[in-house]
Amino acid sequence: MSTKQKALKSAFPHTIPVLTGYLVLGTAFGILMNSKGYSSVWVVLVSLFIYAGSMQFVAVSLIAAGFNPFYTCLMTLMVNARHLFYGISMLSKFKGMKKKKPYLMFGLTDETFSILCSAQPPEGVDRGWFMLFITLLNHIYWITGSLIGSVVGGLITFNTKGIDFVLTALFVVIFIDQWKSAKNHIPVLIGVGSSVLCRLLFGADSFIIPSMLLILLLVTVLQKKIQGRNLI
Repeated sequence: MSTKQKALKSAFPHTIPVLTGYLVLGTAFGILMNSKGYSSVWVVLVSLFIYAGSMQFVAVSLIAAGFNPFYTCLMTLMVNARHLFYGISMLSKFKGMKKKKPYLMFGLTDETFSILCSAQPPEGVDRGWFMLFITLLNHIYWITGSLIGSVVGGLITFNTKGIDFVLTALFVVIFIDQWKSAKNHIPVLIGVGSSVLCRLLFGADSFIIPSMLLILLLVTVLQKKIQGRNLI
């Protein structure tokens, strides 16, 4: 068995939970894209090159409303700002990866980051190829789910009203899980409070970016207090 085959065989079991989740969420994304009039080619291209999870769902509305480069870039930065910290924290793990590093950084989603932080390659398995295949398999799962959703949405006619809510539902589930697992609720309260305040001040169409900026500001100002509560 070659080095790559050993790494692939070792990586696959770690990605099975992501496989089930990405197929479901990817299918919802594919159906949503199809409902907006985009073909399977566009669905695959978006999943291949954007591959940003929640931002992909947001991107559907942005594209459908008319592309604004500045607003889109700013929105992407705000929604996926956490990926900057993921990348920084993984620099030591990716050291010496050479040609593999660009794709490893590109494919660093929430789920992939979680696996790469905890999974260790078995003895005799190349660490670089092990991490690359974990990242690649997860990416393939998302593309596959998106394609399935696009095909299903094109073959079966059904009412897609409300499917946009899948992203909201995903965030609610993550919010509840984080609330239950975290001892320190200050970041969550900052997020909720900032969003509600900006919603009231700026309205439904313009509150997201101001709320993200306010959250970033408050978290920075209250960083010491937040860290102190985490140590309790």
